[in-house]
This record gives sequence, C-alpha cells and structure tokens, in this order.
Amino acid sequence: MSDALPDGLHEFLGQTDWADATVAPLEGDASFRRYFRLNLSGESAMLMHAPPPHEDPKPFLHVAHWLTDVGLRAPRIIAEDAEAGWVLTEDFGDERVREWIDAHPGEERAIYTAAIDTLAQLHTIPPGPFPPYDMAVYLREAMLLVEWYCPAVGLDVDLEGYRQAWEAALAPLLDRQQPGVTVLRDYHAENIMLPPDGGQGLIDFQDALVGHPAYDLVSLLQDARRDVSPELEAEMLAHYRAKAAPGEDFDADYARLGAQRNAKIVGIFTRLAKRDGKARYLAMIPRVWDAMERDLAHPALGPVADWFAANIPQELRDASGGKMP
Repeated sequence: MSDALPDGLHEFLGQTDWADATVAPLEGDASFRRYFRLNLSGESAMLMHAPPPHEDPKPFLHVAHWLTDVGLRAPRIIAEDAEAGWVLTEDFGDERVREWIDAHPGEERAIYTAAIDTLAQLHTIPPGPFPPYDMAVYLREAMLLVEWYCPAVGLDVDLEGYRQAWEAALAPLLDRQQPGVTVLRDYHAENIMLPPDGGQGLIDFQDALVGHPAYDLVSLLQDARRDVSPELEAEMLAHYRAKAAPGEDFDADYARLGAQRNAKIVGIFTRLAKRDGKARYLAMIPRVWDAMERDLAHPALGPVADWFAANIPQELRDASGGKMP
C-alpha cells in the first residue's frame, strides 16, 4: 500500500472543519477504496476515498443515510463529495468483532447474540429503496465458481447444468422473500465494529439489496474469514428463530443461500488471487468449501449437490476443504 496521499484530499478537507487534521493512511480491503484516519485536537474521523471510475461512493452514502434514518448504527456522514469519491464519517475506532473475539474468546457468544439482534431488528423494518436480490443476481453470483475456480483447478464442467441446478434449488425461496428485507450482503466479523461508546457499528454495506432474511445470517455464521463452530451457528440460528419467527422453510432457505453465497465466495477469492494478485484470499477457501459441503447436504440442495458430485471430483473437496487454485 502506498502512503502517498491522493490528489484532492486537502482540497476536500479544506471545505470542512477538518482542514488542519493530521492524516494517517489505513490498511485497505479487497477493493480500490482507501481509508485514512484524521486526528484534530483529540478528536478523530474516518476519510474514505472511493475514486471513479473504479469506485462510486454514492451507494455507500445512500445506504448509510437510510440505515441511520431507521435507527441502525451506520457511521454518521460528516461531509461528502461523491463525484470526486470523498466521504468523511465518524470514527468507529479500530476494534472489529473478529480481533476482539480473538483476544476475548469468552465474549464470543454475547457478541454474536448482539449481532443477531441487529439483524432481527433490521428485519422488522420495511426494506429500503434498494434493488431486488432476484434470481438473475443469485445466478450471476453462483456462476463465479465455474467462471474462476473451476478453470483455475483445470476442470471442464457442465456450465448449463450448473445454472439449471441453481435455478431449481433457488426457485422455492423467491416467493418467500417478498416483500423482503434489507440485505447488507457482507455482514460478518470483519465488518462489525465495536465503537468506543459501546454497541456495534456497521460498515461495508454499500451493496445492499432487498432479499431474504437468511442471507445475512449465512454471511455472519458461515464466515469466510474466521471459524464459527457448528454449535455456535446452531445456537445463534435458534436465537434468531426465537426473535423473528421466520417460518418452517427457513432452515431450507438458509442452506440454499449458504451454498449460493459460498459458491460465490470461492469464485471471488479465486478471482482476487488470479486476476488481482491478492493470494492471501486462497488460504480462506478451504473454510468456505467446508461450509458449502454442509449446506449441500441439505435435501433442498439436491440438484446442486448432484451437479457437484458429477463435476467436481471428491478429492478436490476433501481434506483441505478444496484444492487450492
């Protein structure tokens, strides 16, 4: 990561009360976005640079304002220049759920319970003004596995059969996600902050859609970046059921969206390594494969499980959880 400050940074800050702040670059994520911490007179703020044409901060701003308006803890927007890619927000600090639990394992259950409570609250609110998580999106995401992972491990697979299997598996849940809930889409231990003033803060929600309530539960409890035990997963799902009463088909839909999300992530992580040179994501793929195998065991995934059995040799899915691309 370059420590050089982007052009236009000081011009943007000059239009705010933070013009004289010190600016410290922070580690980025899997995108072209960059983050900076500002310090001024003992106060801090976060500056995001999401420059066009690779990035567009408008979706982040759209979702952040909506979340704040409905009472959820998104970072407060201090200043913005969407056309130039600048967003200045409140600072949630450095404590993410992942590192906090690593350092305080005895608090894992309480932190996950609070994260489930946030989703239960979100799901009581009419969905936001966001695009639908429809079959076209589900299929486009699931296809990432055959577009990136399969070629990377030298497999020539039945692409049309793969698409048809997913259509058959996912079709039953489409009616059950009407009118839908707001789906944050990347709700996991590295995107939940523990601000200094308490509670939990949301970040990385700019891709929000309107879809099924199980999706963010999968994102949280089948986390690609840290191990969540099957026991804790089951306990948190029971807690959600008690809070939200989602219906008798919820477990099947959770498995459907678990398999779909995990197939997508295997494809994305392979793409990050092969196209973008971010090889560190390969080490996470076995964990994702393990979760996907559990999802595929559910009868609701019969067509998809049959496709995997016919197209991806078991030796690539066993042991390490999937051959590294």
